[in-house]
Amino acid sequence: MKHFLAIFTGAPTAMDEFRKLPADEQARRGEAGVKAWHDWVDKHGASIVGMGGPLGKTKRVSRTGVVDIRNAMSAYTVVQAESHEAAAKMFEQHPHFMVFPGDGVEVMEVLPVPGR
Repeated sequence: MKHFLAIFTGAPTAMDEFRKLPADEQARRGEAGVKAWHDWVDKHGASIVGMGGPLGKTKRVSRTGVVDIRNAMSAYTVVQAESHEAAAKMFEQHPHFMVFPGDGVEVMEVLPVPGR
């Protein structure tokens, strides 16, 4: 089995818009989304290698130093599957973008480190 990293994405402004909804609507969507996410985990639990979780604020580190940035990454998980296609299919209709304001899930194979 191969391992795949799934990065949940969403425009930072989408969450800003979600937070503008009335509190009761946010709560309703939140409850529905959490239930749907748990259902997804129950369905694919045998394939989940690392549950991962939501991602916090980002700092970018480069030759010029450390700076605060915003990006589209909002959560991650690691799954195992026979193929890239099979891994990607696990995320079809995922609550991240069907219920929550996310816009997609990017799935990529975790390759072996050369020379290890």
